[in-house]
This record gives sequence, structure tokens and C-alpha cells, in this order.
Amino acid sequence: MTNLVIDIGNTFSKLALFNNRDITNVVQVDNLSLTYLHNFLEENEIDNSIVSSVSTEIMDFEELLASGTNYFRFNSTSSSKIKNHYKTPQTLGLDRYAAIIGVNFLYPNQNCLVVDAGTCITYDFVDAERNYLGGSISPGLKMRFKAMNSFTGRLPLVEPDADWNMANGNDTNSSMLSGVQNGIIYEMLGFINSYYLNWPDLKVILCGGDINFFDTELKNSIFAHALKTEPDLVLTGLNEVIYYNND
Repeated sequence: MTNLVIDIGNTFSKLALFNNRDITNVVQVDNLSLTYLHNFLEENEIDNSIVSSVSTEIMDFEELLASGTNYFRFNSTSSSKIKNHYKTPQTLGLDRYAAIIGVNFLYPNQNCLVVDAGTCITYDFVDAERNYLGGSISPGLKMRFKAMNSFTGRLPLVEPDADWNMANGNDTNSSMLSGVQNGIIYEMLGFINSYYLNWPDLKVILCGGDINFFDTELKNSIFAHALKTEPDLVLTGLNEVIYYNND
């Protein structure tokens, strides 16, 4: 069984092909178009498909997928084996929900914190009994740099630097790098520690397009034993939804 899984984010989209539960190909697209998707479907034999999107305007994509595949509409009520206790499930970001489904599949019966460093940074926890209570949403890496530039008169727009790891800056640019990138590391460590105090067997799963900026620092921390990077976590979760809804 070949499944097409599409994750449409704020910055780019990912298309992944799964042979049953094995991922065989991942393509990243800056601006997913109907033409691109049509050609992708023409080039690959696909049985099932599913889409997660931060936008609600995906009807044209859905119609195209439904015309040539067994299409599954993904939402907060999709079968997932997760006990979703989010008070407003209709407002829950589908990428967050898919990540929780994915982590429950990869690390079943474990207390897991998902740290997803994308346009925003999200922290989502699911316990060993599959209870999802929610989490936290924080400004992402580039969003913080843009905010400092937009809401001040003199601070420049600084680009993230994956090689920069100084404790403090000695000019404006390096001070901003220190404030944003070190600040996010301290934030992540703080969130991880708050969960670790309640769940000492906690497993921390890292994902998202910007996680490489923080991966090394986090894995040099006291929580290194608990950390695991899963770049395709959301895609894995979406693929599992196809299985759950086929049962």
C-alpha cells in the first residue's frame, strides 16, 4: 500500500511517500501548487492520501487528491488512538496533533514531550496512557529576529546563524544572536526540566525545520539521554491516521 502524506506549513510543504509504514521519499516544496501536485500524482502510483495544513484553503488540493486516490480528511476528530483533552480541539494546529500521533506510534506507552521548532516553537506532551492535554506555543527563531527589527527603530534584521554559539555578544548583531538563539535554548531547557520534574522517565522528541540550530546544544545538556530527533515526525503521524481510519 502506497500512501501520500502532505504537510503544508507556514514556510514550506513536505510531500512524503510511504510503502505501508516505511517512508520511501520526502520532497520539500516552497510553494505547493495544483500543477506540481498533479504532476506528482501522475508520476507515482498512490493508493491513499492525507493532508495537514496550517491553512484552511486546501479544497482544490483535496478535490485533486480525492479524484485519484482514497483521500482522508485530517482533523482533530480523526481516529488516532490519542485521548485528546484539548478544550478547543477545533483550534488545535493539525501539525501539533499529527506530531503527537506520530510520537505515540514511535514511542508507545511512554511519557513524551514533542519540541517542534518551526515558524513557531511548540511544546506538546502526551503521557504513557495516551492522554494529550495540550502544551505551549512560542515565537520561532526567525519570528523573534523579525519582531526586534519591526518593533524597534534601530535594531537590524539579523539572520539566524547555526554556527554561532557564544555565551554573549560584543556588538549589536552578536548580542541579538545571543538573545534569540541562547534565549530559545534556555527556554527549551526550562520546558524540558518542568516536565522532567514530574516525569523522570520523560522522552523528548525534537522536530521542525529549525531544530538543527539547537540540536547540538540540547544534546550537550543534562537531558541528552532523553533526547531523540525525528525530522519526519508529523509525516509519520499522518501516515498512522490513514491506518487508523482504514481499520
